[in-house]
Amino acid sequence: MTLHHAALVQSYQTAMRHRSLVLGALGVALVLSILADCAVGPAGLSPATILRTVFAPSSVDEQTSLIVWQIRLPYALMAACVGGALGLAGAEMQTILANPLASPFTLGLSAAGAFGASLAIVLDWHMPHVPDMWLIAGSAFVCSALSVWILDMLIRLRHAGTGTVILCGVALVFSFQALVALMQFVANEDALQNLVFWTLGSLTRASWGTLGLLAGALAFIVPLSFRAAWPLTTLRMGEERAASLGVDVPRLRRAALLRISLLCALAVAFVGVIGFIGLVAPHIARRLVGEDHRFYLPASLLSGAFILSMAALVARQLVPGVVVPTGIVTALVGIPFFLIIVLRAEGDRP
Repeated sequence: MTLHHAALVQSYQTAMRHRSLVLGALGVALVLSILADCAVGPAGLSPATILRTVFAPSSVDEQTSLIVWQIRLPYALMAACVGGALGLAGAEMQTILANPLASPFTLGLSAAGAFGASLAIVLDWHMPHVPDMWLIAGSAFVCSALSVWILDMLIRLRHAGTGTVILCGVALVFSFQALVALMQFVANEDALQNLVFWTLGSLTRASWGTLGLLAGALAFIVPLSFRAAWPLTTLRMGEERAASLGVDVPRLRRAALLRISLLCALAVAFVGVIGFIGLVAPHIARRLVGEDHRFYLPASLLSGAFILSMAALVARQLVPGVVVPTGIVTALVGIPFFLIIVLRAEGDRP
């Protein structure tokens, strides 16, 4: 082994250790943020009390157990699951579209999902032996998949550039937002109240049932995404280069778009529209671990989970006694970040 080859191997091993440490640090930060989210509140429970309640429920009183298990823990875990889903979806979307501004929110997937959910709510859809939440999720998924199909057809048939795709995504956002506004206009009082919940994005209705459904979907989708890490990494080098290495680019893109639409639809169906997580988290992950998708995808997932977990914590502290919709908090944080990305992209142009 030559000295140059040995130096390359050592450099590679050092990079792998660094990226592994970053993932570990993100995991620890996520656990701490979930613990803080469970601890902060009017009841004033300490982290030690939270841990005792989780791991030794018989050692605490019934009221403390009720607060932690039925209110705070589902809220905190739902924030982590939704944030992770949106972070992973944003990472895959930015890769397959080769655009740093791509995300489920900016390309209309979230707005389409909100319209699908609004259809099920306002029209009061019911099916025998099918929970209403599943109908809402199914309707949100169909509309999100429709918006994904429109973007995919635009890319494949019209050979549109990334700038055109982004503009069409913005058009989809406004179109579906207008349709949601129309549904709000014709909705009755009860349906309108539910629609406001979906459009603002809130975690206050999190329950163990909805959390279990979302966690189960993540357990199915995340391994599929991670298994596609190597083809997605080669895609970052360009479609022609990826194809020359044996990657079926159209099939890879369709599979990624299906995963993205499912993750986005489930997130919208359970907590409403949460914007900018899918945009911000992948950029943070890229800065931390680079473009190797073996690390980039899990880092995006963990970053999204951590960001939304912290946003959920802030949402309960902004106004005493009131839980501010989490979508408002993420928008306030995400809009400046979005402008920074746009200005940086303009500065990089020749």
